[in-house]
Amino acid sequence: MIQDSVFTRIIRREIPAAIVYEDDQVIAFMDAGQVNPGHVLVATRRQVETLVELEEAEVAHLFAVAHRVARAVQAAFTPEGMTLLQTNRPAGWQTVPHVHVHVLPRHANDGADLVWPRQDPSLEVLRGYAQRIRL
Repeated sequence: MIQDSVFTRIIRREIPAAIVYEDDQVIAFMDAGQVNPGHVLVATRRQVETLVELEEAEVAHLFAVAHRVARAVQAAFTPEGMTLLQTNRPAGWQTVPHVHVHVLPRHANDGADLVWPRQDPSLEVLRGYAQRIRL
């Protein structure tokens, strides 16, 4: 049996949270570790670790709510920018094994950074990658 995530415990009201929105599929609440004021997490109610385990309709609803939350955060906090971030598994920077999207208001020089080593493969290599995943 999968151990309950902290988000599942929030959904069950076992842990207090500042809830922004909820429906039968998702819940949105303030991130306890605010990077900037207005930092919200939008999580599935169903505990699933990664995005690829969800059905397409579930992903669509998750991101539709994240979009609504982003618009509300923009109106309430007027940030200079916005980062929506969804991560999968520890190697992909996921820290809670429960699908969620960060809605993170951003400001110049706010200290939040997203860095990775850029590689510049040739167009031939890129076409090979594309062939492997072509839908």
